[in-house]
Amino acid sequence: MRNNIVHVGAHELRYEIREIVTVGNRLHDMGLVVCWENIGDPIHKGEKIPSWIKEVIKEAVDTDSSFAYCPTKGLEETREFLANICNKREKAQITKEDIVFFNGIGDAISNVYNYLKSEARVIGPSPAYSTHSSAEAAHAGVDPLMYKLDPENNWYPDLNDLRSKIIDDHSISGILVINPNNPTGTVYPSEIMNGIVKIAEEYDLFIVCDEVYSEITYNGKVSTPLSDIVNDVCGISMRGISKELPWPGARCGWIEVYNKDKDPTFEKYIETIINAKMLEVCSTTLPQKVIPSVLSDPRYREYHANRNRQYEVRSKFAYDALREIDGVIVNQTDGAFYMTVAFDKGVLNDKQRLEIGDNKIKDYVEEITDGVAHDKRFVYYLLGATGICVVPLTGFSCDLYGFRVTLLETDPEKFEWIFTTIAESIKVYLNSW
Repeated sequence: MRNNIVHVGAHELRYEIREIVTVGNRLHDMGLVVCWENIGDPIHKGEKIPSWIKEVIKEAVDTDSSFAYCPTKGLEETREFLANICNKREKAQITKEDIVFFNGIGDAISNVYNYLKSEARVIGPSPAYSTHSSAEAAHAGVDPLMYKLDPENNWYPDLNDLRSKIIDDHSISGILVINPNNPTGTVYPSEIMNGIVKIAEEYDLFIVCDEVYSEITYNGKVSTPLSDIVNDVCGISMRGISKELPWPGARCGWIEVYNKDKDPTFEKYIETIINAKMLEVCSTTLPQKVIPSVLSDPRYREYHANRNRQYEVRSKFAYDALREIDGVIVNQTDGAFYMTVAFDKGVLNDKQRLEIGDNKIKDYVEEITDGVAHDKRFVYYLLGATGICVVPLTGFSCDLYGFRVTLLETDPEKFEWIFTTIAESIKVYLNSW
């Protein structure tokens, strides 16, 4: 090319959750039956949408306006509905004008980071959800800025680490919180959330809070929404229906903006995001149209409560299957539908392996594990030996070794097989050299 046309942050755009699919597909072509535990798609794993929700959607499809553009910020009646929910449930008071729809949370994430000044940074948790960390790093053209989540303390944020990094780096202008957390499945207690807000107040920062899993909590835990504790801090909450309904293929999410009138710079930043959305015209209309009908239906609460009870049962089985294994750190999942397992420091090396019966698969796994991170090596051997596809923890902008696995399998026998097999594979792998 006459000029270098590659974006300065192109090298930061990585998504290990889907990148491992390439390896899985190659092994599938060799005859391996793959059990996909890498991505959080409840529908793919067998969840059934109730017929009454489908009827609501069918009725919306029969309405011609479902096929039209909607206002740039989203359907007014839906934004009004969501603002009323927030105002009844939480302390922060917003109007429909504080809500903006996007084509999924991924689209919202892209806009929130893309329209920051390149020198302005948002520090996020490690392990990170890759879409956040990649988008933030790409906008700045350098590696993401991270604060630690502590596996020895339920994967809660290390507030001392967060504070010290904010003090040391004056480019940090915002804090990212993911609660309930992906990839760890942790639900932060209110004192942790309040501690983050106090840090933001002290250093005049804004907060981005990804709350897409806010209604998926169990084991007696309840998520503290940002709007309940934000005080006068400028904030953005990210919400959606992809996990909660669940309807991931709808690509429908929104942001709720808090306290934009408290700071003229933040207000201008939000205006920039809205103006950028205006250039796209709008987000998808049909999913927005059904949100009030579905979320206000009395059957929805019970349907959602049943889902959470199922995740609770699975989280307890997974925890019991893994928690007694020497060499790993395991915390019980209390929200979302993921579990992150960390290996103790020093227990992994480049000599360990699992027995793979098929020589073609064995040769391929040995080829792709040459020189990779130790946890990725384990993940590839687990995939080749058992067909179970999980995601290495180093793929989540993390310097700890481990892996993330979902709790989404709906067949109880298969679910138990998955976690029993993972547990046995870890024991064999750690003692294989």
